[in-house]
Amino acid sequence: MKKGLFITIEGPEGAGKTSIIQMLIKGLAEEGQTVTATREPGGISISEQIREVILNRENTLMDGRTEALLYAAARRQHLVEKITPALEEGAIVLCDRFIDSSLAYQGYARGLGIEEVYEINRFAIGEFMPDLTLLFDVRPEVGLARIKAHQEREVNRLDLEALSFHKKVREGYLQLRNKYSSRIVIVDAEAPVESVYRESLKLIMEKVSELSLKK
Repeated sequence: MKKGLFITIEGPEGAGKTSIIQMLIKGLAEEGQTVTATREPGGISISEQIREVILNRENTLMDGRTEALLYAAARRQHLVEKITPALEEGAIVLCDRFIDSSLAYQGYARGLGIEEVYEINRFAIGEFMPDLTLLFDVRPEVGLARIKAHQEREVNRLDLEALSFHKKVREGYLQLRNKYSSRIVIVDAEAPVESVYRESLKLIMEKVSELSLKK
């Protein structure tokens, strides 16, 4: 049985997840929490190598099912090698993307089916799911404009998709919020950065307190 807390940060491209996670690492440490931050696809060597294949801008011929399978493979290795050990040590694990990304991007936006992609991931992670998911909601027009303005950020294969694809991604996320309302909480990612950070920190600390009361 895990001792820590698994928190995932989700959202469309340009939602600001990476920046807020860096702020949360510091804020949670100030609250006396042990934090491990990671990302998907990636987080460990094998999964980072798979990430390079998935997001390579030259791989425009990649089939949707291939994409979904690669994400699941990276997720499995990441889970057993990094996430589970950190949770067993009692850490709060902050993960930039997890299964909901696959459900929104490949399941809904690619049209593979949310349930079908969920089944692929069940083989990879079993019944393991986040304790809390913060969904950074941003309109695709806003998110993509941020990416364009942020020249230091890598532009990956998914950034190059048409606006219609990114609109579907957001629709997929909102459907998941309705489906898993007890786990997924929407955070307005179009608000000022400090507001997004404060709201995220509050939600995480509430979950910490909730689980502490259950022990």
